[in-house]
Amino acid sequence: MRLTVNGTDHTLDELEPEMPLLWALRDVLGVHGPKYGCGIAQCGACTVHIDGQAVRSCQVPVGDVWGDVTTIEGLGTPEAPHPVQAAWIAHQVAQCGYCQSGQIMQAASLLAEVPEPSDAEIDNAMSGNLCRCGTYPRIRAAVKAAARAMREGT
Repeated sequence: MRLTVNGTDHTLDELEPEMPLLWALRDVLGVHGPKYGCGIAQCGACTVHIDGQAVRSCQVPVGDVWGDVTTIEGLGTPEAPHPVQAAWIAHQVAQCGYCQSGQIMQAASLLAEVPEPSDAEIDNAMSGNLCRCGTYPRIRAAVKAAARAMREGT
């Protein structure tokens, strides 16, 4: 089985195809950005992109992965953060930080599809990503700021 994660190809022949992608990422490949939250695709802490689409990695069997996987580690770099990552920092979204990688991945997927989302579109897209600290107003502000930055190319 071959898997491309954050631009790096991996051969994972020793894995059972039914293993959740989350466990393959965390336990086999050492990619710890996606978090285990609930295990039933309800909290969003494990959100990654497969070919740009936000998915809950706790529910995708590694044998069913249909394209390249991007995690928070592959979204941007410290030197060149993705606009969503930069907006998260600027708006001081994170408190405990546990859910943030999933939140950021979900927001990046939204902005790739909807470059100028309304409040309702942001709330709808982000509703499946839970934040126990309740930073939802900052999340919405950061998504709007990132959308603006992406449109302006900054």
